[in-house]
Amino acid sequence: MKFETILEEIGGFGPFQIAILILLSVPRIVLPCHFLLNNFIAGLPPHRCDISTLDDGGLFGNLTQEQRLTVSVPVREDGEPKSCEMFAEPQFQLLANRSSSADLPTVQCQSGWVYDNSTFTSTLATEWDLVCDRKSLTKTTSTIFFFGVMFGAITFGYLCDKYGRKSTLLVSYIMAIVFGFSSAFANSYVLFAVLRFLTGFGLTGISGNSIVLSIEWVDTGHRSFIGVIGSLAWSAGNMLLAGFAFMVNDWRTLIMTVTAPLGFAVLTWWWIPESARWLLANGKVEKAHFYLEKCLKFNKREKLSSKLKLETLSSIEVPEEQDKNYTYLHLIKTPKMRQLTLLTGIVWYGVASTYYGISLNISGFGLNMYLTHFIYAAIEVPAKLMVYCFVNIIGRRKCQAGTLLLTGICIGINIFIPKGLWHLRSAIAILGKGLSEASFTTVFLYTTELYPTVIRQNGLGYTSFISRLGVSVAPLVLLLEDVWTLLPQIIICSVAIIAGLVSLLLPETLNVRLPETIDDIEKPRLVN
Repeated sequence: MKFETILEEIGGFGPFQIAILILLSVPRIVLPCHFLLNNFIAGLPPHRCDISTLDDGGLFGNLTQEQRLTVSVPVREDGEPKSCEMFAEPQFQLLANRSSSADLPTVQCQSGWVYDNSTFTSTLATEWDLVCDRKSLTKTTSTIFFFGVMFGAITFGYLCDKYGRKSTLLVSYIMAIVFGFSSAFANSYVLFAVLRFLTGFGLTGISGNSIVLSIEWVDTGHRSFIGVIGSLAWSAGNMLLAGFAFMVNDWRTLIMTVTAPLGFAVLTWWWIPESARWLLANGKVEKAHFYLEKCLKFNKREKLSSKLKLETLSSIEVPEEQDKNYTYLHLIKTPKMRQLTLLTGIVWYGVASTYYGISLNISGFGLNMYLTHFIYAAIEVPAKLMVYCFVNIIGRRKCQAGTLLLTGICIGINIFIPKGLWHLRSAIAILGKGLSEASFTTVFLYTTELYPTVIRQNGLGYTSFISRLGVSVAPLVLLLEDVWTLLPQIIICSVAIIAGLVSLLLPETLNVRLPETIDDIEKPRLVN
């Protein structure tokens, strides 16, 4: 007897599964608040050279602040002071004729910078002067964070399959809380970067476990509902991040604000059940029976209690390889597993680099950054609901390919639209963002259905590692706009289209039972 048969009899979708979804919603809300936090804590406010040290009490000291700026700092074409240059010597003749400043000798800022604090009280850039020739260090913090996520994916993928979903989830909570709060008190850029790496490392366990626990407790017919509706917590957290950032303008306080909800998550961890599917796959029959009994009672199916006990003890099909230690090498040991591993890796890289390439670029559309971020987050809700409909109508594979290809097309269209038509560019960018989120939602559901139970978390760990590699590169790709303005968009567009085409080579999983062992992958699976 397969696990799905028992799950359907005791209630494959009921109050028990809804409770799991709710208990895991708080930590899932925290995830986007950290993953996209760099949009705000690394904000670069308008700035200019600090000229206060030039006041020597002579002629310069008798000038007004506006006149001091005129003789000390060159201006851009729009009339605003340049950010990184100042005149080598005060140019008093500019008080009479400002138009002749173009050919005057300039030097880099000598005494630091003065920042416009109207939007941010404090950011990483203002804290450690990450401007001008050090400007790239603000985006580097995002890359370092995602490197932590990347290595955390590999580590937690192995730990979750070896020690279970629930225990490693608690480790993730504690790591994220400790290193998240610690990063808010960092007194140097290097220490902050290290703590952000460790925060990302810890958060990865939450990301993978919450999805797998939700999916493994529901029957085949409701997997897409749990996968898609459960992911709305990400969209809620994404929208909340815009609100938090708008109200909290200091980067240290903002980090503490978005980390605090994990304290509540730790308290609710005690009520989260271990995956009965994982317990059975690893031969822990008695413990699986304990949680199945809980599910049965919670879903008001007490009449089946004796039947469940009999089935648990004698009839449940337990994989013969239950005592085998699975590692990442099992992802490439057999032919079809090798093919699955390669294809899912390419798709995940494309999905993640496209989503974050769009999400981390919230300027240039004529809207303020908080509104742009909120709209980008809000469009995810209808995108997810669209996915819920389409994955059950046209299947996972076509939905995955379609959303990626359409995302690439939207990015490609914006390459050719003049910047003056910012209304049209904004609309297409928002549509592209929604489609990229739809592809992300689909790939999470799709991947959990592709990998067998015995190495499912290893498979998700591997794909998460590959995706975070794409995410880590995304901020660096955006820096290429200094080389050629259109280059980042061309790269992201190409990656999305290639990943969309590759996803067409994956098998369809609509109405197919979850694979339990590697043999289920190498042999054709049954349709329910």
